[in-house]
Amino acid sequence: MDRLTSMAVFVKAVDLGSFAAAADALDLSGPMVGKHVRFLEERLGVRLITRTTRRQSLTEFGRAYYERCRGILAEADAADALAADQLSEPRGKLRVTMPVHFGRRCVAPVLLEFARRYPMLELDMSFNDRFVDLAEDDYDLAIRTGGLEDKAGVIARRIARQRMIVCASPAYLEMHGQPLHLEDLGAHQAIIYRRSGRIRPWLFPRTDLSPVEVTPPNRLRLDDLDAIADAAVIGMGLAWLPYWLVRDRIQAGGLVQLLPDQPEYLYDAYALWLQTPHLPLKVRLAVDALVEALPGFMQYTAP
Repeated sequence: MDRLTSMAVFVKAVDLGSFAAAADALDLSGPMVGKHVRFLEERLGVRLITRTTRRQSLTEFGRAYYERCRGILAEADAADALAADQLSEPRGKLRVTMPVHFGRRCVAPVLLEFARRYPMLELDMSFNDRFVDLAEDDYDLAIRTGGLEDKAGVIARRIARQRMIVCASPAYLEMHGQPLHLEDLGAHQAIIYRRSGRIRPWLFPRTDLSPVEVTPPNRLRLDDLDAIADAAVIGMGLAWLPYWLVRDRIQAGGLVQLLPDQPEYLYDAYALWLQTPHLPLKVRLAVDALVEALPGFMQYTAP
């Protein structure tokens, strides 16, 4: 048997907790998984896994050997990636997770064009607003907006800056008047973004100071940006939204941008990936494509 293959089977069996689960994941039979593990044990002369009819558990040596195997397999993958880079074309599966609206409207068009350009690439995209664990969920890239927490082993690169604007419908402004300054927002009803039980304040930049946080009076609180824009169009209140989301509504006359003299808050978007000895070509080129193309989606005219 090939020792590296047996190491990979052993690591998968440990990660998934059973020979049966490893067999399903690797498209092997259960007995074949057992043969790979026994091959390693016989070669080493040491038991790696204690197995009973009910459960399996690593021996003390098995735990240490498992950690070394993971490192060896990671180095082997990095070596393979070097060879793939020499082909100068990304290939294999690229798994990306991204926020629903920003992902669908801005990120997905860029990555679809990227996949069209490189036919050897497989692209898996997940649209989800929850924060995923890149390692546990097996993603190559995560796209995130707003502030980021420092996390060991994760690399972040800014790929775009979203311009946040205050807007309202002409009908609302005709009935309630137009706010001209930040102080005027307290006299208006707002449609507020709320996620995970937390209301997100509106932010307005100040030179050399932290942004001003404003939470206008509100009776509508939604966790969907498109729904907030739709509610603003029918006159339910002011909204604070990224310009790329409401650009078409503004150009069609359904919404009016307010506070033109107030500097716009720039909401950052990032690409995140796990730190590795060698960044795969598919990841590097995908991030470069996003950095190049996404700013066009943030502009005041369509890209």
